[in-house]
Amino acid sequence: MHDIDALNALFGDAVTVADGRVTVSRREAIASPKMDELVRTAVFGEPVAREYARWLIWELGQAIGVRPASIHELYMARGRNEIHGFTVPAINVRGASYDTARSIFRTALAMKAGAFLLEIARSEIAYTEQRPAEYVSVMLAAAMREGWSAPVFIQGDHFQVNHKKYATNPGPEVDAVKALVREAVGAGFYNIDIDTSTLVDLSKPNHREQQRLNYEVGIDILKDVRAVEPKGVTISVGGEIGEVGTQNSTVEELEAYMDGFVGALPTGMAGLSKISVQSGTSHGGVVLADGSIADVALDLDTLERLSKAARDRYGLAGAVQHGASTLPDSAFHNFPKRETAEIHLATNFQNMLYDEMPAALRNEIYAWLRDNAKDERKATDTDEQFFYKTRKKALGPFKRKLWDLSPEVKRSVAAAYDAKFRFLFEQLAIGDTAKHVTKYVSAPVQHRVMPADATPAHAAAPDDADLSD
Repeated sequence: MHDIDALNALFGDAVTVADGRVTVSRREAIASPKMDELVRTAVFGEPVAREYARWLIWELGQAIGVRPASIHELYMARGRNEIHGFTVPAINVRGASYDTARSIFRTALAMKAGAFLLEIARSEIAYTEQRPAEYVSVMLAAAMREGWSAPVFIQGDHFQVNHKKYATNPGPEVDAVKALVREAVGAGFYNIDIDTSTLVDLSKPNHREQQRLNYEVGIDILKDVRAVEPKGVTISVGGEIGEVGTQNSTVEELEAYMDGFVGALPTGMAGLSKISVQSGTSHGGVVLADGSIADVALDLDTLERLSKAARDRYGLAGAVQHGASTLPDSAFHNFPKRETAEIHLATNFQNMLYDEMPAALRNEIYAWLRDNAKDERKATDTDEQFFYKTRKKALGPFKRKLWDLSPEVKRSVAAAYDAKFRFLFEQLAIGDTAKHVTKYVSAPVQHRVMPADATPAHAAAPDDADLSD
């Protein structure tokens, strides 16, 4: 659908566009298959129609209260011990994003869950071919399609400084992260995880010196976050003290990082709301020769100590656990018991999508990987290991085919996702957290100027920078 008049007419008289403002008279009209048409244009439409569709989705959300929001104030309340007993899931929505997000919101509505984040990492933005403006549009459209009427927490995960690029030429690498911050916040990412943990130097003589570059470069990027945050919004920002997949973090490392960070933070500037740590997991898990995932030695005691130190000494919500989606089901109930603030979940949902897709499509993807990801194959990799580690790279090139899965396959994927999200939300105890969001979170109206004459050059501008890992 390419005609702007046709986009305006999608919802009939339930939606009126006049003088650059959108009015909604019947919300139920938005939660209909017509939203499917609108969001498809926002992803695959020609530039003029695409930018208009994204604007219309944004303004529909502004009209009915489905607005991007920061979880900062809820996390500060957690740091004051006013609320506790649950762990916020941060879900990396990589493939079949609209359908995946619909399942998340559908489950959240049924459970009165409000404390959850939808996120995408710097590297994922590249290989899934989802720039921030597209990602925000898809998440908001999915929320409205399911009848959501509350704030939406969209997060930039691992806005990471690449260690090798930094070592060679630090300025451009940090500038690339700052450029991504500006793009993401402008799109509606009001939660950002700054990851400068790659700069930790364990060869230094003490913890403070080991963490120095981590917190100094982190504050440098934080200044840009604060400079571009919208009026009435304090963006929730996370820091990280240990690269995921390396040795476990310690309280001493957390204190060295936070003492340095707080000491160098400009007067009056809001700091961090949480701190990511390493406690035994790795991104995607460790793949064995048969394609199965090795057991994880998760150190819950370390995680609990770090969370407590983060709250008691620095007023943060607590510690964040990355790389959690491939943990066994029996592990998840431990996170709220240990008062973990947040856990990140990604790879297992991708695994489920691959399990549910038709064999012919999966074989087509694997054939593409043999040609296009062969440089990533180690000499010792079995086929199972190679495909498991690289198949995320096919999500972007095959985005349209994943979007166009048959209704039967989509129903199967939805059933699997609904069951998994319900299980995780129950284990993480986020049912009935909508009341906490209502109490602590505000999502001020942020109107945008209607792109009545968007041009291809204007639409492509945010994609110019190379921000991939």
